[in-house]
Amino acid sequence: MTTVSAAHLVGDAATVAKRNLIKIKRVPDLLVFTTMQPIMFVLLFGFVFGSLAPADPQGYREFMMAGIFAQTIIFGATITGSGMAEDMQKGIIDRFRTLPMHPGSVLFGRTISDLLNNLIVLVVMSLTGLVIGWRIREGFVKALVAYGLLLLFAYAFSWVMAFVGLKVRTPEIVNNAAFIVIFPLTFIANTFVPAENMPAVLKTLAGWNPVSTITHAARENFGNLFALPDAKGRTDAARLGEIEYTWALKHAELYTLGWVVLLLAIFVPLSTAAYKKAVAR
Repeated sequence: MTTVSAAHLVGDAATVAKRNLIKIKRVPDLLVFTTMQPIMFVLLFGFVFGSLAPADPQGYREFMMAGIFAQTIIFGATITGSGMAEDMQKGIIDRFRTLPMHPGSVLFGRTISDLLNNLIVLVVMSLTGLVIGWRIREGFVKALVAYGLLLLFAYAFSWVMAFVGLKVRTPEIVNNAAFIVIFPLTFIANTFVPAENMPAVLKTLAGWNPVSTITHAARENFGNLFALPDAKGRTDAARLGEIEYTWALKHAELYTLGWVVLLLAIFVPLSTAAYKKAVAR
């Protein structure tokens, strides 16, 4: 790609991203997801699930925040798929085709705007978490690492959903299909309960689930890994040697980054090819 075409791609992608972000203000469903739904998730999970840990509900709220972050941004990435399907359904992609714009700008603009939307969601959730007692205990730099990993994974997953949206083309089907897959994926993980407390089969699945590793990495960088007391009431690293972590959880950051690279390597070309096929009709 030449410098001119690269600059063209960046400029056009920025324009498409701006268009999608402006849409958030005008579409009630997107506005609710970006602002109100994250607050509702934190409050409901924090106080309802926290009541199941009567010995230390505050510790549970710290423990569950990384899980809520992971689940919400993954569901947030589905906006990419439903957005692409909606644009295809309404003929907006056909209008883009008639404009002098870089062919890759629609996909990059779409995924970048949804990345920024997820950033807003994380900010809203973090502020709500701080209000109910969640704390970042490992410093600013490690917190940035945690947020960075969450956003990188969400961005990679957006490309998966972009491909789905281009293939399915109906927003309702995208949302239903995503829910069927993502809901169990985010619950057979250490998002809301420690994986070591699960039955053997689920424990193994959770140990290699990338949702578990992104949650574990975020929890560790936020300093909340041992916020929930164990059976002996310990909330420190003294219990670490007693937990049988999988290789993926022992190397959570590396494993998560590996998934990010894998998803991008597979679905950026697939989505690009699907988009070119769609606009060529």
